[in-house]
Amino acid sequence: MNIIPAIDMKDGNCVRLMQGDFDRATHYSDDPAEVARGFGGMGFSDLHLVDLDGAQSGTQRNRELVRRIVGETQMTVQLGGGIRDRKTLEAWFDAGIHRAVIGSTAVTDAASVQEWLLEFGADRIVLALDCRRDAEGTPWLATHGWTRAADITLWDCIDAYRPHGVQHVLCTDVSRDGAMTGPATELYRDFVQRCPGIALQASGGVRNIDDLNTLRAAGAAAAITGRALLDGAIPATEIRTFLRGA
Repeated sequence: MNIIPAIDMKDGNCVRLMQGDFDRATHYSDDPAEVARGFGGMGFSDLHLVDLDGAQSGTQRNRELVRRIVGETQMTVQLGGGIRDRKTLEAWFDAGIHRAVIGSTAVTDAASVQEWLLEFGADRIVLALDCRRDAEGTPWLATHGWTRAADITLWDCIDAYRPHGVQHVLCTDVSRDGAMTGPATELYRDFVQRCPGIALQASGGVRNIDDLNTLRAAGAAAAITGRALLDGAIPATEIRTFLRGA
């Protein structure tokens, strides 16, 4: 299983939000590129960037910062946040990212995203599907920074993309993101069983190396973790051991 460290960018800083709430942001660094170089030094091969300014306003103000990160590290970069049209998507590819992470637009304008999968290649598009589970455990999608409930389940959304060759899905249980309460392992096991052939990027709740081992056993192709790494809950020594065993 691949571990993908995450950096959330806001106003040129590295921050982390609690359950997507912009009013509950923790500041970690005023130089996200330095944080990225540190992750590269720990042996990671991939990096997950979130443009919170783009997600909040639709205006991408971090493009030069992303160019720096791409140029100063050897990691493969994927980025999400406010990618709502083809022009923005192309601009981020021109900035050097390898994969674009498409969130709300994958739900609200599926026809366009399905076209992008065919045009740019399914390996370059990641569907970011955020969900909340109801009392019966059914995962219902949430959009627009988790402020709106969509009238579609995670499973129905994925089924709609299968004919278009979707390869990568980043799935987040909203209640777990940034909360350090452990990953939604049951949801991810269900995903792997229901969606063979689609690479799951499990996101939210990772606290320690044991959680990463649990996600690997559940069949996740990748696990995204931000806060646990930034807080030092998963030290470099444990990461190196895990990466050697991957």
